[in-house]
Amino acid sequence: MTAQTAPARTDAAAGTPSTDEWGIDALDLDAYLARIGRPAEPPSLRALTALHEAHVLTIPFENVDPLTGRSPSLDLDAIQAKLVARDRGGYCYEHSLLFAAALERLGYGVTRLTARVQPHRNGPRSHMNLLVTVDGASYLADVGFGAGVLHPMPLEDGAVVDQAGWENRLSHHDGFWTLEKRTADGWEPLHAFDETPQRPIDYEVFNHYVATHPKSPFTGGLIVMRLEPGVSRKLLGRKRVVERPDGSKEETELDPGDVVDELRRMDVVLTGDEAAALADAMKAAD
Repeated sequence: MTAQTAPARTDAAAGTPSTDEWGIDALDLDAYLARIGRPAEPPSLRALTALHEAHVLTIPFENVDPLTGRSPSLDLDAIQAKLVARDRGGYCYEHSLLFAAALERLGYGVTRLTARVQPHRNGPRSHMNLLVTVDGASYLADVGFGAGVLHPMPLEDGAVVDQAGWENRLSHHDGFWTLEKRTADGWEPLHAFDETPQRPIDYEVFNHYVATHPKSPFTGGLIVMRLEPGVSRKLLGRKRVVERPDGSKEETELDPGDVVDELRRMDVVLTGDEAAALADAMKAAD
């Protein structure tokens, strides 16, 4: 599908192209849309849903860089060089900063947020998600939540959306929204957030912790996730995990030499140097 160039944004007062603190003018929108196989379309819920799904289906969630001691850059040029120009993915900050820039360039209203992961287990306030406004309504967009969210969710208390076969729900209490997933044991909280806008420096702080702290899950082992209708695929260390909505799960322990090939099958293609660094990091983590 051929991408089309979106109309240039203009400053309402001056009538000239505008920029902001997020540097979204640096985004090569045509290249991004070509990467996910979508055209440029006027903002609508239908178009937002298609963009969200295409992004999740195309660009993997992966932590190869922080695992190998390379703190991911949150500069938009660096993000698109990795996630758009290469067969690579990233984690929540990279995904959501890229998606937010594309949405704003296409004319959507976007508020960048942060969420506390697994709030029922005292998880950290470190996840980046988005509040997107279109057609007078607000939606949670969460393209960077691993193998979790395929479609945007209406920001409504009690809203339930099928996410690739797994039901997710948003609940609202005391000013906080909680994203929950239906399991055999009931609704499990995934993350909780409020609607406070974040600034670029906030994500720099979060990113430093998540990419470098020894207690961060992203520095201690390989985590790669892909979600598509009816199946969730994960690579956790050397363990390949395939889950389906009926509760079935397949787990396979891979030989060390098979990890790079498995990554390639999950659309994460490493250079020779990256593969060598990953092998060293996984050996050290064993």
